[in-house]
Amino acid sequence: MREILRTTDVTDLSDRDIPPMFREVVDRGWSVTAAGGRVLTDLRPETPGVYVDRLAEETTINGRGMTDHDLPAAPDERTTLLVRRCLAYVCACLRKAEEEFRDTRVKAYVSLSFADTEEALLTSNVVFCTPLPDVRPYIPDLEAVTDAAVAEISLEDCSVGP
Repeated sequence: MREILRTTDVTDLSDRDIPPMFREVVDRGWSVTAAGGRVLTDLRPETPGVYVDRLAEETTINGRGMTDHDLPAAPDERTTLLVRRCLAYVCACLRKAEEEFRDTRVKAYVSLSFADTEEALLTSNVVFCTPLPDVRPYIPDLEAVTDAAVAEISLEDCSVGP
């Protein structure tokens, strides 16, 4: 993931990089569940679920595959556009989280992997959660992940942008 982020132009990220349906998620902001989970309001299910802990609640509700059906198949073009899309969305959501919660505890996890299809196109998933002292980390040993490129992103990692 470091190499992908190092070689991808992520300057001038803006709301234009975020697909419309994800922009709506950003616009609706964050809320807190009955169990204290920090979740994106637009992603909350109509019927509350039962979760093992707050981490499971947050990652289940806040996790989504990034829209990529409209992206080119050519790896160089696809990777750049997909990464920009994910980072613009992540930074916009993390800024909203800071506004709502008055802290920067929410973290984002962006993973890139190849789809298990004949085309094996690069796909991405974005998850938000709040690390808690009494709950295991979302990805306990991030550096040991080998089946995907994964980055943990905090608001501090986001520069000026969406």
